[in-house]
Amino acid sequence: MPSAGHGCPTDRNAVNDSQPSPNSVEAALAPGQEAPVGRYRLELSTGRWAWSDEVFLMHGFQPGEVVPTTELVLAHKHPDDRERVDHVMRDATATGRPFSSVHRIRDAQGTIRTLTVTGQATRDPQSGAVTEIRGYFIDVTAANRESAAQQASSFIQASSANRAPIEQAKGVLMVAFGIDDPTAFDRLRVASNQLNVPVRDLARWLMNWFTDASTAEMPTADELADFLIAPVPTVGPEHQPAT
Repeated sequence: MPSAGHGCPTDRNAVNDSQPSPNSVEAALAPGQEAPVGRYRLELSTGRWAWSDEVFLMHGFQPGEVVPTTELVLAHKHPDDRERVDHVMRDATATGRPFSSVHRIRDAQGTIRTLTVTGQATRDPQSGAVTEIRGYFIDVTAANRESAAQQASSFIQASSANRAPIEQAKGVLMVAFGIDDPTAFDRLRVASNQLNVPVRDLARWLMNWFTDASTAEMPTADELADFLIAPVPTVGPEHQPAT
């Protein structure tokens, strides 16, 4: 992974200019609470990082308190996840392929957090070389506090009386496909019509699959597209047989 010098200037405003809607991804991934969703950008020729305010806060810093560098980013990764994250980022810078992963960090106060990071490469139009990586950091700590499987179950139960499952699923699709809120809902609606199942059920199935404990990395856009064609149904507590 390319390294950034500690003297590189930080750039916060350029990231904040294109923040996701606070009522889309945030509400989707953590209903009932403010789930941090921040943007980052890594310029490969200089090693310069740009973080939105939310990414500083996820790492336990006040916005602008430190200069984000590759060394700082990796230093905060959980020791058990650091090598895997470094490999994912190196592969992205070498190949330009979109990526996503779920990993743990230890913030500046020593608190363990679980983050999802997604990234998309930008290429030089003439040479085709990868020049920049940009994407989202999403703090999903609350959804993983006990275990991903247990939290997914309670996540769905708590959401069953309102539109939360649909909002959660829309947020995942927005991040994965880089689309807006109406387009994400349209993808769910079209898939539900083709499958002849309610949108809420399809959204619940998607979120249960998305937060499955056995999933080491965030599903790719292609995997999400395949799931919408052939989803894996899950039975919610309201449909379980009485004991």
